[in-house]
Amino acid sequence: MFNLIVLPYAQESLEPVISANTISFHHGKHLQGYVDNLNKLIQGTEFENKSMEEIVLSAPNPGPIFNNAGQILNHNLYFEQFQAPSTQTYEQIKAAAPTLAKHIETQWGSIEAFKKEFETKGATLFGSGWVWLSAKEDGTLIIIQEPGANNPLRTGKDQFNATLKPVLTFDVWEHAYYLDYQNRRPAHLSALWNILNWKVLESRLNN
Repeated sequence: MFNLIVLPYAQESLEPVISANTISFHHGKHLQGYVDNLNKLIQGTEFENKSMEEIVLSAPNPGPIFNNAGQILNHNLYFEQFQAPSTQTYEQIKAAAPTLAKHIETQWGSIEAFKKEFETKGATLFGSGWVWLSAKEDGTLIIIQEPGANNPLRTGKDQFNATLKPVLTFDVWEHAYYLDYQNRRPAHLSALWNILNWKVLESRLNN
């Protein structure tokens, strides 16, 4: 049995970037629904005693078990990477995430260029899905668009025949932003940098 993750902050802590109302629906309704659905779907199946990552890697894709497990894993990574809003200088980002900042600077030239590409990939993803920063096995970073419930773990297995490590994700399903931003997805994506916890991202990259 899987449980809904406990947020590492109060629902109102991310305002005004993400409202408590959005968190209430996004975490308390949408994510809870995925958890409830998955627990029902895996009863008596080969997936019943597997971890979330194992289910995402092995369940038929597309399929209801994969869809719900993928959405749970994606949302867990999404919600756990945030903190109260703050303006973070590049020096502060480098102090919190030295390895990640160095890779970004090497590949994109600057944090601003990286953010611009990441936001563009999120804004131009057709329909619902996720934009991800992932690390290849050699440490190279890659920005990928993932429709639906897809996750870099599965993408790496299916398309690259290699491991992709999820580092950062922005949710571009409408339920993630519509109450606060209506149809202004780019504005939502741009605002998310102000609540990003770079220490969490650094930990994901290094572990």
